[in-house]
Amino acid sequence: MTRTPVTQRRDRLRRAARGLAGAIAAAALLPVALMGGAAHAQEDDGLAQVLDPDQAQGTGQVVRDAGHVDFGPTLNTGEWRIQIHDDTDVPRLWRNLEDVVLQVNDASISQVPDSEEFAFLGLDPGSDVWIVPQVQEPDVIWAGWNTQEPTVLENLDLGVTLSMLGVEGPGELTVFLQSGNFGDTEPLWSTLDAFPQDTWIEVNTHTHANWVFSEPGIYLVEVQIDGELASGEMVSARDTLRFSVGDATDPQEAFGAEIDEALVADAAPEDTLPDGPATESEGDGGLSLLIWIVVGAVGVGLVIAILVVIVSTRRAKSRARAARAAQETER
Repeated sequence: MTRTPVTQRRDRLRRAARGLAGAIAAAALLPVALMGGAAHAQEDDGLAQVLDPDQAQGTGQVVRDAGHVDFGPTLNTGEWRIQIHDDTDVPRLWRNLEDVVLQVNDASISQVPDSEEFAFLGLDPGSDVWIVPQVQEPDVIWAGWNTQEPTVLENLDLGVTLSMLGVEGPGELTVFLQSGNFGDTEPLWSTLDAFPQDTWIEVNTHTHANWVFSEPGIYLVEVQIDGELASGEMVSARDTLRFSVGDATDPQEAFGAEIDEALVADAAPEDTLPDGPATESEGDGGLSLLIWIVVGAVGVGLVIAILVVIVSTRRAKSRARAARAAQETER
């Protein structure tokens, strides 16, 4: 649904409130699951892949309505940019985002479950939705993201911040992860919340999630990927993902479409790489007042769970730092 922009202060306040509310709710129901941390591929999730360093650049416009694609940062053209790894055919190719429309056909239609667990979708139970699934299904596009392009692996320091800056389309879009067939849900991005919305992603990650569209039509999703190279250079790229939802929607309409800049927020300030050696608790001191307020409201047990949520991204970064240090030692 088309939305007007909000001020940066309101963005920050709403993101903070949403994060705290989500942490409290999740902690009350499932404190153990909060140990998962930032989104990254697990060894047993079937997402292991190694990308060909000689993979060529594709040309021409293509519509993909089935098979596997990922978007992510690349350096193979000599510059930091966002591209699509097109794994739908042989040979596999890298493609520019403006040349690719992801068609979410009617084979993807499902209904919103009648469960409080899916209330975050903001949709009536039983409503039809079009889903790009987290787990691959026949005849439906399977779109994810990765930080595995070989020159990125060689040059990226710890990881990247992936930000969703805005969405233009006829309905709502929510992206979420779910552990297992009946596991717990973890919302990542949603048009129901203020933009920008960001996620930390470690280097050498391959992830798929559920993309839920509430209405058919053309959706333009503005994304930005920021990182720091091992050389210390800060890099950033922004581009538009194009989705054509529903069989009755003409995917050709998405080519050349540009998102309304009034709907696009600036990315949040970069905090992916704090200066100096870091610990998992680094930078948490400023949260003490908030934590004591929560103590009075929900008790010590929930505060512990909330702290786990707050530092989970820092833990992911610490893992990445350790891996980078090990690589340097081996050299």
